[in-house]
Amino acid sequence: MPTSGAEIRQSRVVLDTSAYSHLRRGEEQVLEAVAHAETVLVPVTVLGELEAGFRIGSRYLDNRRALEDFLEEPYVHVVDVTADIAVRYGEVFADLRSAGTPVPINDVWIAAATSAREAHLITFDEDFSRIEGLSHTLLGPA
Repeated sequence: MPTSGAEIRQSRVVLDTSAYSHLRRGEEQVLEAVAHAETVLVPVTVLGELEAGFRIGSRYLDNRRALEDFLEEPYVHVVDVTADIAVRYGEVFADLRSAGTPVPINDVWIAAATSAREAHLITFDEDFSRIEGLSHTLLGPA
């Protein structure tokens, strides 16, 4: 179910770390996807990746405040790791391993959260294209 470069009109979208970063830079396709969505989901795994990036960067406080402001929007929700997401993680991980196409572990968690919440992932990361059945749009290289 991947799409590429098309206008994204999904009611429930998930932003991965790359999509959030492009959103902050004003990437038009991400801005439009967020504007058309009823709900924007941010997996807790993405929050961890962002926090790590903020801490090794030179603008920690600015980046942290911007993220906090974004998360306070009424249409934005953090997706915590739950039992159903853990089950989906196990399925995705096992499928990837059997196929010999591993992806970074955090991406498996993000895909599991997307799938379990029946949402559509916005990403610039090609690794997600290896996950069978994941509804996502690959906008370009990260």
